[in-house]
Amino acid sequence: MGQIQRAGHMDVSNTVDVSSASAVCGAVRSILQEHFRAFDFAVLEVLFRDLQRLYEGDYPGFRACDIQYHNLQHVLDVTLAMGRLLDGCLRNPEQEVRLSSELALAGIATALFHDSGYIRRTRDTRHSNGAAYTRVHVSRGARFLASYLPEVGLQDIVGTCTRIIYFTGYDRDPQSIEVHGRAEYLLGTLLGTADLIAQLADIDYAAKCREYLYEEFVAGGLAGEQGEQSHMGTIYRSREQLLSMTPAFIRTTMEVRLGEQFDGVHRYAAEHFGGRHLYMDAIVENCRNLEAMLATEGH
Repeated sequence: MGQIQRAGHMDVSNTVDVSSASAVCGAVRSILQEHFRAFDFAVLEVLFRDLQRLYEGDYPGFRACDIQYHNLQHVLDVTLAMGRLLDGCLRNPEQEVRLSSELALAGIATALFHDSGYIRRTRDTRHSNGAAYTRVHVSRGARFLASYLPEVGLQDIVGTCTRIIYFTGYDRDPQSIEVHGRAEYLLGTLLGTADLIAQLADIDYAAKCREYLYEEFVAGGLAGEQGEQSHMGTIYRSREQLLSMTPAFIRTTMEVRLGEQFDGVHRYAAEHFGGRHLYMDAIVENCRNLEAMLATEGH
């Protein structure tokens, strides 16, 4: 059965416009309020508003996002996936570790700003593109969260957010990340999983890898003739090489990163969707289509 055709700005269920901060905010808020009816999630409106301001260049001290892969739509897609994983996790009666409303909020806040380290400050004249911070974007994102969250009254979740953001760094072994307790570790695995399944399930994933991710890797020193080894131990010498290695990357990510290192928490997406794992369905379909395309092109 083929993948349901959908526009590039729609999520895997074809029901939420992941290019719209307000649409994703509404979807996430509905999920959280279903589980935590007594908790006031009004602050979500502020977080989503400031995220959009940051990426559009309307946030004091920062330039607009100037990269096309790790852009606003990617972040919103990841945040929606995070909300859905939280929902599935909270619904599962076999999950021994229970997440509080504060931890759920911390998970969403970190998802929203997990790639803020790519955004350049207005005084930044050292680099002409945010992708130059590829290697250090996670630690820069942690610093942004540490300074931003207290400004919107969320100083109580700074510690959690600045710890679990490191689960989005592909080169980090989750076991090596310092967290406070099992619940925070679970939250981190959900975040790292959301970051991966959202982009791998993007209907335009292959095209974005060829056109946008390669350019970011070049700017970040991970591709091109002057490139150094990437997190996969590879220097991508061309767009074609990057694309030809993508199916193997997808399979390894599914088996090792998502399945083993993140304890298979991606399964909670199926819990959210009532049994069908739409993200994994889309990832498998993307991988098959890419392999077929590469075979046709003679790679």
